[in-house]
Amino acid sequence: MKFIRKQLDNIKPTFEKGGKLAPFRSLFDAIETLFFVPNKTSQSGVHIHDSNDSKRSMIIVVLAMIPALLFGMWNTGNQHFLSINETVTLWPAFWYGFFQVLPIIIVSYGVGLGLEIVFAQLRGHEVKEGFFVSGMLIPLIMPVNTPLWMVAVATAFAVIIGVEAFGGAGMNILNPALTARAFLFFAYPSHMSGDAVWIAEKADGFSGATPLADAAAGNVGNLPSVSDMFFGFIPGSIGETSTLAILIGAAILLYTGIGSWKIMFSGVVGGLTMGFILNAFGGNALMEIPAWQHLLMGGFAFGLVFMATDPVSAAQTSKGKYIYGFLIGIFAILIRVLNPAYPEGMMLAILLLNVFAPLIDHYVVQGNIKRRLKRVKA
Repeated sequence: MKFIRKQLDNIKPTFEKGGKLAPFRSLFDAIETLFFVPNKTSQSGVHIHDSNDSKRSMIIVVLAMIPALLFGMWNTGNQHFLSINETVTLWPAFWYGFFQVLPIIIVSYGVGLGLEIVFAQLRGHEVKEGFFVSGMLIPLIMPVNTPLWMVAVATAFAVIIGVEAFGGAGMNILNPALTARAFLFFAYPSHMSGDAVWIAEKADGFSGATPLADAAAGNVGNLPSVSDMFFGFIPGSIGETSTLAILIGAAILLYTGIGSWKIMFSGVVGGLTMGFILNAFGGNALMEIPAWQHLLMGGFAFGLVFMATDPVSAAQTSKGKYIYGFLIGIFAILIRVLNPAYPEGMMLAILLLNVFAPLIDHYVVQGNIKRRLKRVKA
């Protein structure tokens, strides 16, 4: 690391104001902060300083996604070989999936960070660390057969419209990764639904529909076993199939204090509540699925752990987080069951509550103010 520090210090003056490469200052800052913690601190106001800066927080979130990523790579290969009726061991399946998933990650980071650097340079700002998380989230919520040009277009849309249009990282009201997924879902529905996109190079005639797509079509009897859905031995988006891998990531986020347990807990309660209500009424096959099984299907677990807890687009107040998470769980199952055209209700539920998060916080704060005023008057 000393060698890298020395080399960066040697070329840094050329990127400073007046240097030959000054127009690329934001690019240099992004590379420098990738290897080293910035040596800048706040200059005004009262701040509490500790070792947990935004860079460390973002890195921890990325590390928490590694179990889902590694399993997703293996499962991509496993589903491919199952579709062509071949049995392979661990490593051939993993390496096949690795080379299928890696290009999506490269495109996501290449396009997203490239645009972030351009906008930072135009505004004279430093590159924010937020896209280090979004750049990994975008591939993990995509089907593996999503064309790379679609990934590039969706990433560009998420950065330009979902982030930069609101003033840059930290100012966005919608989760950038879900903005990318929603863009593809509505712009290219034929590529983002059905059984053609979930398995890489599947055999002709092999059904690659996800359990959620099967259930939405009324084929509840075709659902995999609970253990297969929990461990993730099913078709699906790259990082969303294994609830176990997602729970490992959740444990990391909770242990480090990065993820909000209030949002996760209340989201589970909301999902179960709506599931039990629908179980009581019945009416169609999806409504009769046991409430707790909904937590294992689709992107419910992944969305709740990694995207509902986004500190920028989520509710900020303590009570607001309970309300926010609970409503996400309610709407995710409600949309999934009552509108089969949108079986991935978690995506729409989070985006909907992203919009209402400031309103939730507003009423929570106003409620606190009114209670305090009553105590003063009393």
